[in-house]
Amino acid sequence: MGQKGANRREPERGSASYLPNFCSIRMVFGVVISAELLAVILTLASLESFSAFAGELSLRSLYIQWIALVGSAMICLIRPWISHLKTWIAGLIAWATLQLVTLVVALLALWTLEIPAGSSFVLKSLVICAIVSALLMHYLSIQYRWRLQVEAESQAHLQALQSRIRPHFLFNSMNTIASLTRSNPALAEEVVYDLSDLFRASLSSAQRMSTLEEELELCRGYLRIEGQRLGKRLQVTWDLADLPEEAELPALILQPLLENAIYHGIEPSTEPGEIQITGRYRRKRVNISIRNTLPSDGAKGRRSGNHMALDNIRERLRGFFAEEASLSVSQVDGEHQVRVVFPHPWKAQ
Repeated sequence: MGQKGANRREPERGSASYLPNFCSIRMVFGVVISAELLAVILTLASLESFSAFAGELSLRSLYIQWIALVGSAMICLIRPWISHLKTWIAGLIAWATLQLVTLVVALLALWTLEIPAGSSFVLKSLVICAIVSALLMHYLSIQYRWRLQVEAESQAHLQALQSRIRPHFLFNSMNTIASLTRSNPALAEEVVYDLSDLFRASLSSAQRMSTLEEELELCRGYLRIEGQRLGKRLQVTWDLADLPEEAELPALILQPLLENAIYHGIEPSTEPGEIQITGRYRRKRVNISIRNTLPSDGAKGRRSGNHMALDNIRERLRGFFAEEASLSVSQVDGEHQVRVVFPHPWKAQ
């Protein structure tokens, strides 16, 4: 495992983009609703009688929706080429693109509908588009700066939590290695490799992305270390079927859950305990369940947790998969169960 870990790639998430993905269904829906509200406002402002409201609104809605949807499509097309530019340059290009789309659609409307006072109609359209587009770019700029601030604070917080290793686990692992160096040097070397992989993952960047294969291998290494220390007190059952090992997820998502299972479920118990790791892939979602036995109510060593690891994992899952991933905790047949669900394949919107 140690040699594998040395060659691991470390993909990282890109920083937030100033321009959102206007091709996403959610964004298209927002554009359509906003354009329709603008059409209603402009129609109400220009009407002298409500009897003509429906007819005026239908024409104006068609005109504004064409500008909004074509403009969104154009920004979606040019977004990959301008996303790396400075914020004000990308905003200016997007603003100019909307102006160009408005001009083209206005000229087409003049040609097909034969609108009187054509030059005035085009000028009004450009002025309204300029004002609305400027407000939109300003709003996106505020949202972008807010996302950058939240991301920076979140990364600093997550890095501190991710780098935290329980001292008792480190001391116990070193004692295990020391005891094996005389009785079984080869096994002691394997434990050192497993421990080095855990340290490498724990001390890496909080932005580092891992794969399901790497995370499961890290879990196996961690359980091998604890198995040497706990012996027959720790029983592990793996039940993984057809999982997409190439699926990406934030690093150190699963191992802390196993650490919690041992710390709160196996160690305090005076009897042998069991951990069951179950994995399934259905409907483009990876479902990983970690279930462990609990010490009896009368066990003196029973520990209460502060949920720091669970909150950390939830925050990192939310940071990468938005609302598409979840972490749930429950009790099943008197045993503790944690379930992690995330989508694959995943494309950030």
